[in-house]
Amino acid sequence: MAAVHHEKADSKTSSDTEGIPEKTEGPASSDKLKGGDDDYENLNYPSPWKFEKWFLGGYSQGRMIKFKKPKTMYKAINLFAGVAIMFYGYDQGVMSQVNLNPHYQELMGIAPIEGNSRNVAALGGIVAVYYGGTLIGALVAGSLADRMGRIKAVVFGALWALLGAVLQASAYNIAWMCCARVIAGVGVGAIDCVIPVWSAEVSSHSARGAFLAIEFFMNIGGLALAYWIEYFAYLDPNHEMAWRTPLALQIVFIVIIGFGINFFPESPRWLMKMGREEEARNVLRATRENDVEHELKGIKKVVKYELETSGANHYAAMLFPKDKYSKQLRWRVVLAVWLQIMQELVGIGVITVYAVDLFQDAGFGLTLSKLLAGFNNISYMFSVIFAVITLDRYGRRSTMVWGAVAMALELLVAGILDKYAQVKGPQQRSFGAGVATMTFLYTATFGATWLTVSSTSPSIYSQEETDRPRAMLTPRIRKTPWLYPTEIFPLNVRAKGGA
Repeated sequence: MAAVHHEKADSKTSSDTEGIPEKTEGPASSDKLKGGDDDYENLNYPSPWKFEKWFLGGYSQGRMIKFKKPKTMYKAINLFAGVAIMFYGYDQGVMSQVNLNPHYQELMGIAPIEGNSRNVAALGGIVAVYYGGTLIGALVAGSLADRMGRIKAVVFGALWALLGAVLQASAYNIAWMCCARVIAGVGVGAIDCVIPVWSAEVSSHSARGAFLAIEFFMNIGGLALAYWIEYFAYLDPNHEMAWRTPLALQIVFIVIIGFGINFFPESPRWLMKMGREEEARNVLRATRENDVEHELKGIKKVVKYELETSGANHYAAMLFPKDKYSKQLRWRVVLAVWLQIMQELVGIGVITVYAVDLFQDAGFGLTLSKLLAGFNNISYMFSVIFAVITLDRYGRRSTMVWGAVAMALELLVAGILDKYAQVKGPQQRSFGAGVATMTFLYTATFGATWLTVSSTSPSIYSQEETDRPRAMLTPRIRKTPWLYPTEIFPLNVRAKGGA
């Protein structure tokens, strides 16, 4: 999905002009960029961060895996990014049945759940504190990724996630579990903030969309995997291992991510920003099939301008701008943040975590409710493929609008049916079946519309607009939360924008 419907091909990639302000006619335009557009030799590159050596991992040209064909490298990068996204999905879904485990509830001091408002609040608090950790992790990793590179920032996140996973799997009281959840959240937030930025910058602009389906299929696949592992683990009479094992299995993903990222190329854009031109050229040669000099020149052009506007590379400057350039960044921050918030407010998080409770409230038994929730996750996973087929045909913005309308109607009908499904009688099962049907349709609609549209589409500008500098363009709201920041923010604040 490198271009939207009816967009014409153009020999110039969007990276050539990304982040550079529009030039004006007249004598002043030649002085817009110091030394002229073609003077790239005297750039004031930043010095390596003095604390960088204290962080583990990082890019090494000698250690980077090499393939005969760039296409193979590209597949490996996207497969690795898919594993990281799968881990995020797994971590989202892992608590869904842990919360229902009687041994877990007793050990945490939150049993019984039913009829006890204190215990219900405590259970929700254990789930919620994780997201506070992800906020902290994303903000910290966004800064670290700009200072010491994308790979080191991912390793940083993996170490926190590893500590959090070990502590969760070994928790013996609610305070322990809450601390473990926050620590794990810091790690997952860091990984989830940096991986989309890294994969977008390493990938070829024209081919990023090809692996969209795989990555988001794996994201929801991770959620479904966590659920079914817990379902079968619960069949074991040892209920303690039934909740500790799924939490411990997070370690497998974390080790793959934290160790494996060190064998992949660093972002060529970040390398160029740090003055490591030859390494950036080698990364492009490893991941591109065509001549890389044109793209390298485009990246240099962007770096030149953005180094000259590096005063905006702070969270405070992005939120409280003092100049025209920073004001543009604030508008992009508002777009990215509110679209993330809107994605969560449509209710998918509640369905994901509390699906079993929802089906039980609709009159189904515990075992059948668990099965329905599991099959709902599978349906959710396959709905992503449907989105990839239809997005280019109908457009991102239309898909989001009609997806929101459909989800609203499905939730409305489900709520009405659920009211009657909770009344015992001959029609209870029929109303419950209606609730289940609406729930399946809702999650499938979200997967086919908001999940993918709000995460992707490598170009937010039409191809004919890429001749105009992006910093002066108004982004079209047809590509939203997850990869949206990797495209609307300039290089010098891209990681912070992703955070």
